[in-house]
Amino acid sequence: MNPSSIVVIGSTNTDMVIMSDHLPAPGETILGGNFFMNPGGKGANQAVAAQRLGGNVTFIAKTGNDIFGERSVRLFKEEGINTDFLLTDPVNPSGVALITIDKNAENTIVVASGANATLSSADIEPATAVIKNAAIVLMQLEIPLDTVLYAAEIAATNGAKVILNPAPACPLPDALFQHISIITPNETEAEMLSGIRVTDIESARTAAMALRNKGVDTVIITLGAKGAFISNADMEMLMPSPVVKAVDTTAAGDVFNGALAVALAEGWALANAVNFGCRAAAISVTRLGAQAAAPYRHEIK
Repeated sequence: MNPSSIVVIGSTNTDMVIMSDHLPAPGETILGGNFFMNPGGKGANQAVAAQRLGGNVTFIAKTGNDIFGERSVRLFKEEGINTDFLLTDPVNPSGVALITIDKNAENTIVVASGANATLSSADIEPATAVIKNAAIVLMQLEIPLDTVLYAAEIAATNGAKVILNPAPACPLPDALFQHISIITPNETEAEMLSGIRVTDIESARTAAMALRNKGVDTVIITLGAKGAFISNADMEMLMPSPVVKAVDTTAAGDVFNGALAVALAEGWALANAVNFGCRAAAISVTRLGAQAAAPYRHEIK
């Protein structure tokens, strides 16, 4: 097994972003500022972040047969990501996301999944050997849940560490928790999965324990600028995040997860790996864009 091999299974989108003074209320039309398009999608963001930070990444995803898909594949290859298992859907378009970012770096995001929603277990099957031999398999929830469960079963039964970033939040089957080594929800996702509203460290501790009781070894609840709360049988602690001036928080969680995967694949202790993730995410929020904001290894001090 390559000690730094990381398989990312997930979504790839094109982000269409408008900067604005504030986020529109329901029924409100506002005049925004700058518009730009960026490659995005939680899976793709995490794959790019992990590759830039030193990982040996294989990305499994599906695009449409269109200009967005062609551009995405070209960019993955330029990053050095293994694209052998990238598929093209002949019917459905590539995924897109419409994003509004306000002056406080808060955002709203609406995703049209397109081809991402058709990534099936049958699509994953040709990559079985790669998944079995991975050190880390990193997934999110912008692809079908059945596909996530199928890949998690393959990975876990063959000794690969499975990291699930449960975003966007949705109910998860009990069977999936049994195959997850690490789950990394934010406050909203932790509440959805545990039923406990996360407002402080004590409530984060309670929510994390509820998730561990479902069968997950380690829970890491990301708390934005506060850092990340770690909970497993050996430790409960808050890992603080560096203080920075945020410009765009769109892919901070994705960068965190990509960095976490890299550090764990290299054999780092969990606390050090989470610290690495917090530092990488802190750099990303000082920049505009999703994949464009992901830092390189030499930038992590």
